[in-house]
Amino acid sequence: MADITRRFGWRHLRSAPTAHIRHHKRGRLTHDGPGLSFWYRSLSAALSEVPVDDRELAMAFHARTADFQDVTVQATVTYRVSDPAVAAARLDFSVDPDTGVWRGTPLEQIATLLTETAQQHTLDVLARTPLAAALVDGVAAVRERVAAGLSAEPRLPDTGIDVVAVRVVAIRPEAEVERALRTPAREQIQQEADRSVYERRAVAVERERTIAENELASKIELARREEQLVDQRGTNARREAEEKSAADGVRSAAEAARTVRLARAEAEAAREVGAARAEAQSAWLRAHADVDPVTLHALAATRLAENLPRIDSLTLSPDVLTGLLARLGRPEPEARA
Repeated sequence: MADITRRFGWRHLRSAPTAHIRHHKRGRLTHDGPGLSFWYRSLSAALSEVPVDDRELAMAFHARTADFQDVTVQATVTYRVSDPAVAAARLDFSVDPDTGVWRGTPLEQIATLLTETAQQHTLDVLARTPLAAALVDGVAAVRERVAAGLSAEPRLPDTGIDVVAVRVVAIRPEAEVERALRTPAREQIQQEADRSVYERRAVAVERERTIAENELASKIELARREEQLVDQRGTNARREAEEKSAADGVRSAAEAARTVRLARAEAEAAREVGAARAEAQSAWLRAHADVDPVTLHALAATRLAENLPRIDSLTLSPDVLTGLLARLGRPEPEARA
């Protein structure tokens, strides 16, 4: 929308580069072009503002397929006013000289024209297409048909409108039908998922079986080695017992021989000692054989005295002394007066 300002009964208009302004004064075209700026009087001016930029028109409408299923078509048409003079002559683009607001709704008229034209060609395509084909290839078919139909529509060039592009966003069935159409694919996906789960479980079971077999084989091998170890330990124990028995036999034989030798040596020593003692005794007896009995008694008394405990004093009575002297062969002592 152009900017309009007031100054002392005059009006000043300033438009954007994307707006084409047509100014008529007393039936004559005074200003014509985009991005204009000029002064005018509102009572004698007739202004038209035609947008010349590209505009997007989003549209959504219902259609019915060949198998009588309702679908919703979402599309976007890009258009522009290529001939502002023709458009201003065919449609009401006039604006209020005081406010710059459109007096009519020209863009809505263009939108209605484009929407109805696109809808007509879309219905023509989908009416001959089943739902499944429409959902798979309908977007491209509808886009091509709508673009061709808008290009061949005579009212658009006569109104100064060019269609720049046509885009079909989606063709969607009703919610219940869409859920029903999704069910086979979901079931197939679920079956694939279940098969993957089963395969994964089968692989897991196979791996567990392999692990169990490996563990069992390991246990069997361990038991076999333990059996070998027990046999080897028994063999070692028997060998150790035999070696120990043999060593004990050798040791016992050596001890017996040593004992015999010691016994023999001790017996020989005893015989030699006995012989020496006997010889010494014989010599002792032979030495005392020629000695008188009194000397022998004295020697015996001496030997006895050597073996008696110490006696500090001894008191002998005359009777004892007389008997002792008599035995020794000496005269009795005279009695003192």
